[in-house]
Amino acid sequence: MTNPAKAIRVGTMIKASEPGSAERIAKIADLGFESFEPFFWQTTNGQDLAELGKRSLDAIGNRDITISTLGVFGNPLEEREADLTTLAAWKDAIDNAHHFGATCVAGFTGRVRGKPIEESLPRYKQIWGDLAKRAADKGVRIAFENCAMDGNWASGDWNIAHNPDAWELIFNALPSDNIGLEWEPCHQLVYLIDPLPQIRKWAHKFFHVHGKDATVRWEVIREHGIFGKEKFVFMRTPGFGDSNWVDIISELRLAGWSGSIDIEGWHDPVYRNELEMTGQVRALNYLKDCRGGDFVADPA
Repeated sequence: MTNPAKAIRVGTMIKASEPGSAERIAKIADLGFESFEPFFWQTTNGQDLAELGKRSLDAIGNRDITISTLGVFGNPLEEREADLTTLAAWKDAIDNAHHFGATCVAGFTGRVRGKPIEESLPRYKQIWGDLAKRAADKGVRIAFENCAMDGNWASGDWNIAHNPDAWELIFNALPSDNIGLEWEPCHQLVYLIDPLPQIRKWAHKFFHVHGKDATVRWEVIREHGIFGKEKFVFMRTPGFGDSNWVDIISELRLAGWSGSIDIEGWHDPVYRNELEMTGQVRALNYLKDCRGGDFVADPA
């Protein structure tokens, strides 16, 4: 019998830019993760992705673990060397996603550096129109993470898909069924946006979800504001932040959403370095509990 609880899986991200990612999958596969998202930062470093996909699936073996999404993070809209490498990595990931068993590639949209979001739209349409067609021809969906990377509406270096008003612009510019979001509540809380209403409106465009949260320090905001020297928000591992993941997962279920929530670590100010995996496994078990715990079939 299939496990309905696993219509929403809980997993983690795997750094794949450097060699050894498949071996890492093998080492942590028995900790209880149900999915993995291998991801690349600006480059694949010349790796053979078809071969890496095979080794990643071999590392999973016969465990009930999936790879639904690959990640490519960088700015593919401009023409610095790193940008062109990022664009090449996107094409490589789209072409080879099936070797991982993946049907989605996720990352930043990129943007025209130092310009308002609207000024990135012509370049966005050019680059992503081609990539969306390339992906559709291979049965692959594209998902944009909602991280501002310290940018805002007026300026930035990496991503235009960090604000719901920007989502309206990019989806209107390219109304493709295979272009959506890699969503997480963290990046909305960082900008003091309530993430729950977004699920009700935008879940149909959520192709992948990241497990990351945030803690908003309201006492700092009341005393120092959001532009002072005191840090007013921390990115957190799920289970240590402000979000009610019971509500988040319930809203996702109510919207008919299924897929993977892959934990994005390396941001928590407490559970990092030697405590990184402690925090991730705690988040894994916490999210499973928020999902409803172990599936119980009706014995009658």
